[in-house]
Amino acid sequence: MRTQAGIKRKAHFLGTKIKSLRKRNRLTLEDLSVRCIQIDAEAGPSVSYLSMIENGKRVPSERLLEIVADIFQKQVSWFFDESLEENVIDTAPTAAVGGMPLEPGFLFSESLLQLAIPELLAQTGTTGRQFAHLLIRAHQESNNNSFPDLERAAEAVGKKQFPLNVDDIFAIAKGLGLKIQWFDKSTFKDKGDTELPLNTLVRSFFDPPGTVYLNRQLEKNPARLKYDLANHIAHIVLHDGDGARAPQVSGGRVSGRRHDAESPNIDAKDILYAWRDFECSYFAAALLTPKTPFRQFLSKRSYAINAGDKIDLTRTLVMRRMSSVSPYPHWHYFDAYPPGNLRAVYRGNGIPLPWGNMTMVSDPCQHWAVFRMLNTRSTKPSAQISVLRTGEHKRLYCCESIRSRDAAGNPHVLCAGVDLSPALASQNIDPVSTIEMIDTNCNKSGGSGEIPAEARKQLQSIGKILNIGWIAEGAAKAATIICQRSSSCPRDSHCLGTPPPKLKPQIDQIRASVVEDGSKIS
Repeated sequence: MRTQAGIKRKAHFLGTKIKSLRKRNRLTLEDLSVRCIQIDAEAGPSVSYLSMIENGKRVPSERLLEIVADIFQKQVSWFFDESLEENVIDTAPTAAVGGMPLEPGFLFSESLLQLAIPELLAQTGTTGRQFAHLLIRAHQESNNNSFPDLERAAEAVGKKQFPLNVDDIFAIAKGLGLKIQWFDKSTFKDKGDTELPLNTLVRSFFDPPGTVYLNRQLEKNPARLKYDLANHIAHIVLHDGDGARAPQVSGGRVSGRRHDAESPNIDAKDILYAWRDFECSYFAAALLTPKTPFRQFLSKRSYAINAGDKIDLTRTLVMRRMSSVSPYPHWHYFDAYPPGNLRAVYRGNGIPLPWGNMTMVSDPCQHWAVFRMLNTRSTKPSAQISVLRTGEHKRLYCCESIRSRDAAGNPHVLCAGVDLSPALASQNIDPVSTIEMIDTNCNKSGGSGEIPAEARKQLQSIGKILNIGWIAEGAAKAATIICQRSSSCPRDSHCLGTPPPKLKPQIDQIRASVVEDGSKIS
């Protein structure tokens, strides 16, 4: 047993090491305090006391050191070593999806793009809404889904109160001068983005200057009712209720497109409506789940995707909001409808798309978790560890997926996931070695296989550090090799049986043979 006097002599190094670990894992003092209290309410420190410990003004108790060691997966003895770790890898987010320099650069000037883009979209049949959603997604990913101005605007209205019940949201609406009218319309069939008929429900719409029309069908679902009303509150706050926005619709054609526009080509108003739909959606989420209290709420529940069930928050909102409030920046999110249409996408970790969200692809990889869940009737959440090969590189992901139904009754799959490589690297674990261990074992078993004990232990440790419970759940199951296209399956045993032959284009063959003949003559 160490004496208190002995600990005091180490106070400076203890505080520095705790602060270093906290900063490296992008936790605030409040985050770490909540994590400690979550483990032991009596021994957990207040924010001010934790600050004094980090600055060497107070000495942590043996119990508190044990708690901090458990959170960051360190031995208690490590805190008494008067050396700091070197070569600590910074896991701060970079651009999620990298671009490339295009030459000659003058062709990509603003004036030429303004002329070329509408024609490009018209010739490819891309609608203004589809193009706008692509731009908005790139904007989200480049900003790591962080929009402080919208957060502050929502917090100014909601006063950071959490949770908010239905009556609270109605009170906010009334305080802003909004009038509520109810209508009663059931679902109907409408064509979807893939031209297939889908159940469609008009949930609500805004009529300027300040009337919100709500479908009585929402009364059966308080979580969706709160979200829709919060969305219209956003419109009055952000856009003065001018009415230039789409109705809130489930199923059929996605929200963000004006429903009085039938042209398949670009329409400038569609782009405006899609952007406003995004702004109002983000505001609504921030109003219902203000960043700091919701971050603590998720932390106490280890980021369980059903964490909001008891306080009337939809799982869609909870899963989409994780990427905005989590201290770990490397997230992705998919909302997938059968047979393979992505309604919502976020890739803060740069994960490639499993299929297009503007057009279907003919050979998607069937081993992605979202595909597996689309083809099952289970409504239970499922975690999966996946190795994804992109070119010469291999990446490691963990996701949690769940099959659900939208307000119109259409089945869809929600999926939230994280890139595990930066988390491994931040703990000075070589992610390449870990991925190779898992990949090799998967290939021995035909593409899916048990995670080796050493790698499983590493992933379980990362799950505890990130406080994401479903990482350990995924690590306890078989991992799977996934790819972008099944026709180029990277498995040793091709998932389609015999891989299609890779033939050089005939022009390349002619060129190669001519060059070879010429070298023989010389």
